[in-house]
Formats: sequence, C-alpha cells, structure tokens
Amino acid sequence: MAETVLDYEAEAAHYDRTRGGVPRAAAAAAAVLRLVPPGARTLLDLACGTGLVTERLTRPGLRVYGADAAHAMVRVAAGRAPGRAVRADARRLPLPDASLDAVAAVWLLHLVPFAADIVAEAARVLRPGGVLVATVDKDAAHDVGSDIDAILRPHRSVSAASDRTDLITEAAAAHGLDPAPGTRFTGHGQGGTPRDTVRKLRAGYFASWFDGDPATTETLAAALTALPDQDRPRADPRYRLASFVRRD
Repeated sequence: MAETVLDYEAEAAHYDRTRGGVPRAAAAAAAVLRLVPPGARTLLDLACGTGLVTERLTRPGLRVYGADAAHAMVRVAAGRAPGRAVRADARRLPLPDASLDAVAAVWLLHLVPFAADIVAEAARVLRPGGVLVATVDKDAAHDVGSDIDAILRPHRSVSAASDRTDLITEAAAAHGLDPAPGTRFTGHGQGGTPRDTVRKLRAGYFASWFDGDPATTETLAAALTALPDQDRPRADPRYRLASFVRRD
C-alpha cells in the first residue's frame, strides 16, 4: 500500500514505542474480540504492523493471522505470530472467496485513499455471517477538546477523512456487509503534548487531515510552543470500532 503517508518500512523499528505500546494494543485487541462472534475460528488482522495487536487477539478455538504491506513490519510481526504473518496488499489478499470468519482493520482505513477497496476485499474473503471490524473516524477521535486541539481544530479537514463512518458504511453495504453494533476503546499513551505535536506537525504525521503550507505549519508550531506544560500529555483519544456482518 504505497499510498500511505508514512514510510512504514522505516517506522517498524520504533513503531510500538511511539504508538502507546502494549496498553494501547491490549485495549484494541480486547475491543476487536468483543465484536468477533463466539463461533469464529479464523481472523485476519489487516495491516497488522509489528503484530503487537495480533498476538493479543487470543481466544480458545480462534486462529489469528496477520498481513501487512511493509516488509519490515512483517519481519517483526513474524516473531510474534510465527508462521501466521504474511506480506500482502489489503486490496489483493492471497485468499480464496469466503475463507475467513473475521477480518480486523485497526488503524488502517484513515491512512489510505482506497478504503472502499479494502472493505470490498474484506467482504470477498468473509464467509456468510463473518464480520469485518474496523476503526473509523480515527483523526476525529484525536480531538479531545484540549488546548492543543483549540489551535489545530480550524485546520482539521475531518470531512475529507477516508475512514468516515458514513463512507465506510456505504462501501460495506455495496459489498454485502450490514452494520452491527460497535464499541470504543482508549488509545492509551496517545494523549498529545504541545512539544511532540510540533514535532509531528513538522514531520508530516498529520498529512491525513492537514495540508497546510510551510508558513501555516510554522504559525501553528509557534502557537503550540507558547502553550503551558509543554511535556504534559493531554487526554487519551477514544477510538471507535465499527462492525459489519456478511450477508448470507
């Protein structure tokens, strides 16, 4: 998936440390499992990254696999899910039709302009009654009402997000997936600090919602630098996990 914003080949070395580590991964895995039917026997974790979530998707009788497009990510994930992590494009999975009971796409759809294609491919590989579980509205979840958000909010283009709930629901319906109850979970360790927000802004971490020019970037950086408590994390986001069931 070359169209993603960050270089995930390079990110693999420090991904877990900068993304909330085990607490965030454990919360995500527990939320996914709440939405996977008790009788499910196979689950594919799409864009599994380093496998930190994948290895926590454990339940008796459930066989979990991971797939990621980045070589470096798969190498790390393979150590956590031996024999069950493969390199694959989420739009062209090396799987037959109707071969899985569940597909999870956590922190993926907001990164790409082809979210609908991923939903379509998930629908293809799901058996009737199978479930797709995916995070939606991720960037919006990071607006926790903090002083940081007050500065950034006028520049957030959430309406352009590729993982908007309405867009994903529409794509799901077009491919035989009906909405089901979802859930939420806390993004532990993801509460931003002013200093780190400046770093991420300049490094392009917010490209999925911010397309400002260099002058605007520096204006925002100056305002963020002027905030008090430069290294105090603000509130953690609460992510939304949507669920869709494959029609018979």
